[in-house]
Amino acid sequence: MGLTIQPRCTPKGYAKKIMFKYLAYKFGQFWVNYLPPRVAYSFAVFMSDLHYYFSFRDRAAVKNNLKAILPSDENWDALTKEVFRNFGKYLVDFFRMARSVDQQYIQENVTIKNQEALERMKQEGKGAVLISAHLGNWELGGAILSHLGFQITAIALPHKERPVNDLFNQQREVKGLMVVPMQNAIRKCMQALRNNQFVAVVADRNFGTHGHVLDFLGKKALMPNGAAVFSLKTGAPIVPIFIIRNADDSFTVFIEDPIYPPRASQSAVELEEKVLVLIMNRYLRIVERFIKRYPAQWMMFRRYWLTEGELNQENNMIQSLSASTQVSSGRI
Repeated sequence: MGLTIQPRCTPKGYAKKIMFKYLAYKFGQFWVNYLPPRVAYSFAVFMSDLHYYFSFRDRAAVKNNLKAILPSDENWDALTKEVFRNFGKYLVDFFRMARSVDQQYIQENVTIKNQEALERMKQEGKGAVLISAHLGNWELGGAILSHLGFQITAIALPHKERPVNDLFNQQREVKGLMVVPMQNAIRKCMQALRNNQFVAVVADRNFGTHGHVLDFLGKKALMPNGAAVFSLKTGAPIVPIFIIRNADDSFTVFIEDPIYPPRASQSAVELEEKVLVLIMNRYLRIVERFIKRYPAQWMMFRRYWLTEGELNQENNMIQSLSASTQVSSGRI
């Protein structure tokens, strides 16, 4: 008598948790679109304060991140609470943008600096890699640029829950963004750049296991290298861009000058690696500058930098890969 393997089913408790999370987002989406903007913001601030007081883990992570990058005389508690409130407002803007972002909204609420840089990228014909951070409202920035006529493919980390993931992607795509999950991003993004379109990525957090250990905000962190890889492989420039919330809840879009990859193409693995790190360090310095300028808008609710043990593990892995490369190339 053979062994019968029963199909694996989703536990009822987990299914209920998924549905509750989805309905909570749908409930929030309905109310922020029903309420006037100022009332919606006030409601978001109230809920964010509850999040701040009852989520010890998130509060500790944000506070420790701020302590690592700012002077010791800061009011850490007040600044940490402001991060939570800005995140609440970010969600309001995200769930309202399908209805609110139009030409009138942009004229009344958005100031764009150096938009001509993006126009030049279109004329040059190689597209561009737009890099940002979890700063201000990066989602709203994509919707605004898409509305202005820029074709953008955005790389997004899928939510674990399919209904929630679909809800978030619907919000993004309604304004013309093309959203691709990380695991399918390489081919689609390369094609977008070859078609003279823009690819958008956030450059301040590595969601996978691949990346480079670099100095970021004074400490070692595993940083994503996708933007530099796309630029080096296609010749597309990298354009740092940030949408920052102002005191009156309007926004300023800062578009930095493009960073071009080296013209000469080198096949040597070691040389390409050095160029990759050089490109990354150039745009990461810009990301650092904006995070330090607007620390209360950096929404990083997790421990950020590598511990000594994690750093040693990464270094050992790099040395192992380097040795394997030398063996395969016949140099040992």
